Amino acid sequence: MLRAALCAVFLLGTLPSLAKESRGHVSVVLLGATGDLAKKYLWEGLFNLYLDQVSSGHSFTFHGAALTAHEPGQRLMFEVLKNLVCPSDASPDRCAVVKDQFLKLSRYHQLKTSENYTALNREIETLLQQEGLEEAGRIFYFSVPPFAYAEIARHINGSCRPRPGAWLRVVLEKPFGHDLKSAQQLAIELRTFFREEEMYRVDHYLGKQVVAHILPFRDQNRRFLDPIWNRHHVERVEIVLKETLDAKGRTSFYEQYGVIRDVLQNHLTEVLLYLAMELPANISSAEDVLQHKLQTFKSLQGLESTSAVLGQYQAYTSQVREELQKAQDYVSMTPTFAGVLIQLDSLRWEGVPFLLTSGKALDERVGYVRVLFKNRAYCTQRESLREAGQSRCGPKQIIFYIGHGELSCPAVLISRNLFKPIMPEGSWKEVVDRPQMRLFGLPLSDYYVYSPVKEREAYSVLISSIFHGRKDSFITTENLLASWEFWTPLLDSLTQQVPRLYPGGLENQHLLDFEMMGRELSFTLEEPVELLHTDGQMPGDYRTIQAKFRQSPLVSAWPEELIARLAMDIETAAAKAVTRCGEFHLALSGGLSPITLFQQLVTHHYGFPWRHTHLWLVDERCVPLADPESNFRRLHDHLLQHVRLPYLNIHPMPVHLNRRLCVEEDRGPELYAKEIAELVTNASLDFVLLGLGSDGHTASLFPHSSSGLEGAQTVVLTESPVKPHQRMSLSLPLINQARQVAVLVMGKRKHEITTQISRVGQEPRKWPISGVNPSSGQLVWYMDYDALLG
Repeated sequence: MLRAALCAVFLLGTLPSLAKESRGHVSVVLLGATGDLAKKYLWEGLFNLYLDQVSSGHSFTFHGAALTAHEPGQRLMFEVLKNLVCPSDASPDRCAVVKDQFLKLSRYHQLKTSENYTALNREIETLLQQEGLEEAGRIFYFSVPPFAYAEIARHINGSCRPRPGAWLRVVLEKPFGHDLKSAQQLAIELRTFFREEEMYRVDHYLGKQVVAHILPFRDQNRRFLDPIWNRHHVERVEIVLKETLDAKGRTSFYEQYGVIRDVLQNHLTEVLLYLAMELPANISSAEDVLQHKLQTFKSLQGLESTSAVLGQYQAYTSQVREELQKAQDYVSMTPTFAGVLIQLDSLRWEGVPFLLTSGKALDERVGYVRVLFKNRAYCTQRESLREAGQSRCGPKQIIFYIGHGELSCPAVLISRNLFKPIMPEGSWKEVVDRPQMRLFGLPLSDYYVYSPVKEREAYSVLISSIFHGRKDSFITTENLLASWEFWTPLLDSLTQQVPRLYPGGLENQHLLDFEMMGRELSFTLEEPVELLHTDGQMPGDYRTIQAKFRQSPLVSAWPEELIARLAMDIETAAAKAVTRCGEFHLALSGGLSPITLFQQLVTHHYGFPWRHTHLWLVDERCVPLADPESNFRRLHDHLLQHVRLPYLNIHPMPVHLNRRLCVEEDRGPELYAKEIAELVTNASLDFVLLGLGSDGHTASLFPHSSSGLEGAQTVVLTESPVKPHQRMSLSLPLINQARQVAVLVMGKRKHEITTQISRVGQEPRKWPISGVNPSSGQLVWYMDYDALLG
């Protein structure tokens, strides 16, 4: 039967002459053959491969495999195969014949034990021997969860490799790890069994026709792009993938990964690299492309929590509770929407924002890349009298339209006032039949528009590349680890960030719009309070709780509302101080929590009296002021460079004197104390912002500290239990002289210490925060719900 199937194609008169010398037999094994991905894309891709290669001289067999027993597995698999559809440009007669042969060449196997793999290998070798075929190679497509990779790899390596002289290609689907550490571990496991050249990691976005054409487009249009593809001409780059579907049915996966790991770390990052990398001399060389991508990874500036905005559609938590059988009080922190701002340290791209955006339950399904160019031209003649192709004043942009959306097809669009591009004639055609359509606010007639002559599904493209051994559209181990090394710090920093809730679909309106402020992102609209409801476990009036904590006023709310309230209270205190005595003295502590406060002050408090404000530090690490660990560096990056504060009003702590860090002989604490005494009346600061450490420390005053908890010293050197160990800090006596003291506490990881502190008395040697008790001023606690309620 199999001999007939292998030969029948060569004998049918309905096909072109196919009798060629055999170029070897290829066995394709699809693991996970009855899963969703296989049903939707992979079997179709394998059928298209066979349709393309049936006359090439190769012979094929296709082995579907899964853990399901033989009879039910075979029944499920053939239900899928019977519904395979031929490409629209294929001859119906030819397609019917080839499909019939494809079905006869496909068989199902249960692959569960080492004996199953041995039996599969024996079957392949028996076929080769009986039919007198030379083996060209084997493809194993892993459409299975990553936790199964190592065991399957061991079985293949142990008993299912082809004979010497034939190739082995192992295809791996994402996710490739959860972070850098897990990706490294997975890479080590796979390297035990396979060589790098044998592994093909699939990012199906690289099979999208428009994405695959970005490098060729840049290469073929170097003459036009070289002068303008840089920071002097590009205003910003947008890389967007929006979906209307939610995560229902996939919440188990989404709870582990979220939108950044699912889309941004892989799909959108790869697109960014294609746009930002320096073009190699030969873009057809997979090795050259890889090396240029790795160089681009090195130029990406590190991300902080303020580099991203996060959202979660409102029904997500209830879907998680239902599908994963979580308790009714469970609240998920997993983002289903994210916008991330990426910048590069390179001569070409310095200062150009690359905005990566993706989300579920949005207003449309669409993917695109939009390169917007600066336009310094001004045209005096009114717009209606200008021709789009001749006017220099129209918007200038290049759009790589990946698919769906208003155009509903892949396309490359170039503003007519930029240049007429060079496009491959055989594979791309100019679109001129939709003049009334508008895209990004402009009529389609304002663009040169090109679409593929023949649209191909991404998996079909990639499966063809795997068969031909082309690796330029796949993710190497180096590429993968470089990506995780870039994204993992951001993911770690966002674990406690509460995503903004959004209703989903068209009702989102402007709720997810965000804006750039330097290297930071923030939502442009405040979160509506009615969206803060989470099935009643939080306060029902959705207002900030006004209560007491340790006999002092308590303000508690969701993070955004809490920060907005704190920023408003600081501005109110500043206005009163300036009215009273002409200046405002504000002391700010270090850590990550104040960064969102700085952002709030910069973007929403334009009336703040910065010119009359003196900024002091509550504490500082003993590192150079330009060090990323420096509290002053964070203050500078997130606040000082965005506001007009007189230079002489900025007071960093003198931790770096005489080219030494925090040496007692340099008397840095005494210098800072003297500066405060000279400039601040009665050394009574107007407003002091503190944080709370998980061990009860505040400022850099740690439990059992030898100085700063009592006595006459106002500024002291201390020792931290974590690196960098040496610190400089205001003392408790000086803090308690302030007119107002605020303690900002945010995140679930602070709930335990918050609970402990609520129960203890005034024991500053054990809990330094308990010693904060202004002698004549007021102490107010600002806590988000996670810190207060857990």
